[in-house]
Amino acid sequence: MLESLGSLAGGPWIYAMVALSVLLDVFVPVLPSGVLVITAATAAAAGSGAATGRFPHDAPDVLALIFSAATASVLGDLVAYRLAWRGGERLDRAIARSRRLTTAQERLGEALSRGGGALVVLARFAPAGRSVVSLCAGAAHRRARDFVPWSALAGLSWAAYSVALGYFGARWLGATWVATAVSVAALFGAGAAAGFLMRRRPA
Repeated sequence: MLESLGSLAGGPWIYAMVALSVLLDVFVPVLPSGVLVITAATAAAAGSGAATGRFPHDAPDVLALIFSAATASVLGDLVAYRLAWRGGERLDRAIARSRRLTTAQERLGEALSRGGGALVVLARFAPAGRSVVSLCAGAAHRRARDFVPWSALAGLSWAAYSVALGYFGARWLGATWVATAVSVAALFGAGAAAGFLMRRRPA
């Protein structure tokens, strides 16, 4: 099992896979980018010897994983933001037809105008929340300086949390599929909590 995990996530190409998956899931939220990040972090724990004492080479580096996932997250947000900015009347009509998107756009505008971009960070953990926030920020022509710093913080927070789940899960439970499953469940739990908080009306 450990050898299979090491061969799956070993090698420098894993960073490109993680980055591509995270970059694209702003447009295709069903992509398992979080699962891939956790699996790579589990392999990193096994490869460093932290979990098993085996595979001291060909394992992903934890900091490099965080950097690649966070960078791809911000780039994906920016691409969606710019596309929505240039979307014109067609995108505006599509948002107007969706009560969820209209509400999200209003809340995001209020939050950013108050400097409360923590909503952007929270949305990064919620299912499809990143897509909604990035597209709504662009469609509403929110200033990049109000959105990008929060997007960077969101990407870094999500990447660090996901990598930590995989790495420390492997240290505590061993580099097995059980540890990966528990870590993925914790990631989904954080997403469910973030989604619940986003649905609540701001105080």
